[in-house]
Amino acid sequence: MRNILAPVLSLVLIAGVASPALAASGPFFSLKNTDFVVTIAFLVFVAVLFYFKVPSMIGGALDKRAEGIQSDLDEARKLREEAQSLLASFERKQKEMQGQADAIVAAAKDEAQRAAEQAKVDLQASIARRLAAAQDQIASAEAAAVKDVRDRAIAIAVAAAGDVIASSMTATEANKLIDVGIADAGAKLH
Repeated sequence: MRNILAPVLSLVLIAGVASPALAASGPFFSLKNTDFVVTIAFLVFVAVLFYFKVPSMIGGALDKRAEGIQSDLDEARKLREEAQSLLASFERKQKEMQGQADAIVAAAKDEAQRAAEQAKVDLQASIARRLAAAQDQIASAEAAAVKDVRDRAIAIAVAAAGDVIASSMTATEANKLIDVGIADAGAKLH
């Protein structure tokens, strides 16, 4: 408040001294002198201001304003600190989430690689089974072909032997063989 009082008194003194040059007529301490009247009015105005404690009200209002500004600054500082802590927290969480995402991607890659290796093993086992089945089918077909060739060879040999016997045998020899066959059959059946 004293800081405001000193400039006001300085203004009063300057107003009294800095009157316009020869603007008024007559002696200075006369009511006909406009400089004197203005000075008196100004001093009365300043006295009324001091009587109603206007400088202290202005000082109080300025102090309140300064306190309000200081509280706003403190609140802004708190908010800034909270924002910085939230930012740090979000950055930490973002790093954690990035780490988790990297771990998930790495696990997925490992799982895919293991699945690919297992698929290779399964494919090789399937190929081995199919190859064994094919070899079994080939062996079976080969055995069937060999049996078929033998059967045909036997049939051809029997037919050829029958032709050879038929062409080289006479009727009496054939009757003799028939009689021997009937006798053998009779002996085996009894």
